[in-house]
Amino acid sequence: MTETTRTAPAAPQGVAGTDEVVRAAHQAFLEARTRTRDERAAWMDAIADALEANREELVPLAMEESNLPDARLNGELTRTAFQLRLLAQEARRGEFLGATIDHADADWGMGPRPDLRRINVPLGVVGVFGASNFPFAFSVIGGDSASALAAGCAVVHKLHPAHEGLARRTAQIVADALTAAGAPAGLFGAVEGFEAAQALVDHPQVKAVGFTGSEAGGRALFDRAVARPEPIPFYGELGSLNPVVVTEAAWAAQGEDLLAGWIGSMTMGTGQFCTKPGLLLLPETAAEAAETALPRLASEVAPSVGMLTESIRDGFVAKRDEVAGSEGVDVLVAGDGANPPAPGVLRVRAAELSGDAAAIRTEMFGPAAVLITYADTAELEQALDLLGGQLTGTIHSADGEDITRVLQLLQDRCGRVLRGGWPTGVTVSYAQYHGGPYPAATQHGTSVGTAAIDRWLRGVAFQDMEDAMLPLELQESNPTGIARRVDGAWVAAQ
Repeated sequence: MTETTRTAPAAPQGVAGTDEVVRAAHQAFLEARTRTRDERAAWMDAIADALEANREELVPLAMEESNLPDARLNGELTRTAFQLRLLAQEARRGEFLGATIDHADADWGMGPRPDLRRINVPLGVVGVFGASNFPFAFSVIGGDSASALAAGCAVVHKLHPAHEGLARRTAQIVADALTAAGAPAGLFGAVEGFEAAQALVDHPQVKAVGFTGSEAGGRALFDRAVARPEPIPFYGELGSLNPVVVTEAAWAAQGEDLLAGWIGSMTMGTGQFCTKPGLLLLPETAAEAAETALPRLASEVAPSVGMLTESIRDGFVAKRDEVAGSEGVDVLVAGDGANPPAPGVLRVRAAELSGDAAAIRTEMFGPAAVLITYADTAELEQALDLLGGQLTGTIHSADGEDITRVLQLLQDRCGRVLRGGWPTGVTVSYAQYHGGPYPAATQHGTSVGTAAIDRWLRGVAFQDMEDAMLPLELQESNPTGIARRVDGAWVAAQ
């Protein structure tokens, strides 16, 4: 670890410190919105370059604070830099602006139409709360911060205490990279501490919040955000059980391979992924084979990294034991309280589930999951119908099998629906969607992929303006050359 890392300064704390950082961010936003999208994109590229230039310092620091291995963290830093550059490309293309032009039309069907031109504009200062389990990709300059900058917003990030030293140093690198690239001072700021977290949500110049974390913590901040005199959007990712359905035909074709895949995905990263498949719905006809195989498969899991922090381990053990002790739940594989904990597998029958059953309401953030056995299609559908919102839902089925009803039930509850495979691993791409109905998320919108930008925008329509008064993207000559919808028809980028 370098001396620079050891002396990375603490971020401002408390109400007064947060107020200073937010006010600086607001002033930076006012200046940044006068700059071009190409300039903003260049700032984001500069951050990506700076992260990679400091890789040899940042990765060891992350290893020390998170228990995560070198390969995982190097891959995560690469993903973070890629995400910044992909979102920078989106900023240059400008499609998220939704530029739409309706020329004046005296013969419009409901009467004469004025000249109307609509565009999406950035909200302002966005508060971002980082996650504990991804020190780069969902932390200081992860998806929420990067997409907000791409939208044209300023960002104030609340540093996560699980990797405090890394967070401080990363925030310093981001701020320095922006300054060197010519961005307004204060466009990215950071705060830390419990009081700062509350003050960030409360601050009148904060116009939206992004959060990744626990349901309890996220719900408290969500309630705070909507209780403000001026309520603001709170895009919180609060947890998910990510059900996996195995049909009779899939079990007949793949059998124990499916159990091995589930155990492998469930224990990946010591079960500390938001997409961990925490529920496996299996035909009752497979129950005996599963009860025999799962203890052996769990015992064969290679030793994993320790959990991110001791408090996270303690919280996991408490939740696992709570579910294990709830009505109707049998323990197939007990697990333990070590760090890392040994895998645990619990079992419940679909017929015994109710809407408030701990087995389908409690996220166990660690290497434990629940096997749900169902006797027939009706029991399967009833069990799925009891679930709350989820980030993902997966089905393993045979080719040609009619899974229409199950797909519909998963679609109603999940942000991403998979056939085959396992939900751990979320690629950053154009069509990605990482969100879902509550409690997976508090608002509609994705926190991963290029569509993440949409959360930090609002629409404005201009009526009967002189051309020079309009944003460049709405001017008649389209000087920035972006794709637009003109009189109902899409016109490609020039």
